[in-house]
Amino acid sequence: MAWLAIRGSGSVNAVSRLHGEVSRQLFAPLFPGWPLDEVPVGHVTNGVHMPTWDSAAADALWTEACGKDRWLGGAEQLEQAIHGLADERIWAFRSAASRTFVDRVRERVAMQLTASGAPPEEVEQAGGLLDPGALTLGFGRRFASYKRPNLLLSDPGRLLRLLTDPRRPVQLVLAGKAHPEDLAGQALIQAWTRFIRQPEVRPHVVFLADYDMQLTGELVQGVDVWLNTPRRPWEACGTSGMKVLVNGGLNLSELDGWWAEAYTPEVGWALGDGREHGDDPAWDAQEAETLYRLLEQEVVPEFYARDEQGVPAAWVARMRKSMACLTPRFSANRAVREYTERHYLPAAEAYLARLAGKGAQGRRLVDWRNHLEAGWAGLRFSAWKVATGDGEHVFEATVDFGRLEPETVRIELYADAAAGGGPVRQEMQRLGGRVYRAAVPADRPAGDYTGRAVPRCEGVAVPLEAPLIRWQR
Repeated sequence: MAWLAIRGSGSVNAVSRLHGEVSRQLFAPLFPGWPLDEVPVGHVTNGVHMPTWDSAAADALWTEACGKDRWLGGAEQLEQAIHGLADERIWAFRSAASRTFVDRVRERVAMQLTASGAPPEEVEQAGGLLDPGALTLGFGRRFASYKRPNLLLSDPGRLLRLLTDPRRPVQLVLAGKAHPEDLAGQALIQAWTRFIRQPEVRPHVVFLADYDMQLTGELVQGVDVWLNTPRRPWEACGTSGMKVLVNGGLNLSELDGWWAEAYTPEVGWALGDGREHGDDPAWDAQEAETLYRLLEQEVVPEFYARDEQGVPAAWVARMRKSMACLTPRFSANRAVREYTERHYLPAAEAYLARLAGKGAQGRRLVDWRNHLEAGWAGLRFSAWKVATGDGEHVFEATVDFGRLEPETVRIELYADAAAGGGPVRQEMQRLGGRVYRAAVPADRPAGDYTGRAVPRCEGVAVPLEAPLIRWQR
């Protein structure tokens, strides 16, 4: 279906920068001969509709700082306004959100227990679950093996010590589902269930059933840190972590999907080295160790390091930076704007142009493509010369067009990207007849360059609509 869609599209985009890189590799077979970075898949990183996911308290805070029409203006205004909020105001908002969240979790657990036929005393105990003042980690998603939802469960004893530290306790709220036929995903949920049933764990970890949009909203509004631990590069984007931004939550995530382009040390924490390691168990163990170490040495100490007013200043600074910089950047406002400017308006213009004159341009494009496909096999570079002097390489190509008209083909000089720069794609100038010439600075070996021929037609997306290419070498 994806191949069919690409064949019928005027533009193609992935849903994050990294997803674009992965997709260009996946769809390279559709464009044989083309360099990987020219496979025509761009990216528009997803964004979330912030008014859908912000809590009432978050809406009040943003309104106080930025006004009710805040999403109608530019991101710069939002960033400046959030930076103007006092630490005490931000922390009071976050603390209130934690209290509200814990109350709601207790209600949900009580309803779950009642529905399952638990005895009244067990239902009553739900009222003592969790601590509104403790650091709360959230994890909510589809339980699938590639998402590694049990990475934090790799060392149960170490996790238990984190949860039950008397001075700096941590608590965890999980939610999610596995596909009915995904036995491995179901086993991951069962492992968490067994862990939670231990008496010493039960007050600190909750698994919430019936994961849906409403529950997701409560999670992203209430947790302090959102965890995401997929295997890179399997997370195409992963919008759940975007939803905590407007609510002052922070992200601790694998450098995958959107977080690979969002992460800086000032806004959250990252797992991974930015490379792919497959499903190597040794790498999973190493990342689990990194996750524990980040929690023990950075996340937990920063949350509990309070000033004289009881405010965790470093934590609030990180919250402020995340809210100010990432919330506008990963909102639906930005995503829709990019789609409109990069795709929708150009597509509308191209459609109107091809429709004009009862489809005159459309018929011309079809004739041009038929002409290319019929004659492309006869196109070749019959001669290639290079001379170096005065600090430049001068290339000269002789091209046999066969049955093709020269005007339907663009002759280019090409070199792969070198350190610190991008690929060189320079049109060669026709000197007359079949001879073309181009000059470039001699700061790279002449052997780095080659000639190529690609389709030329105004208003056509090459190579998406015309994937032909012929190389000189």
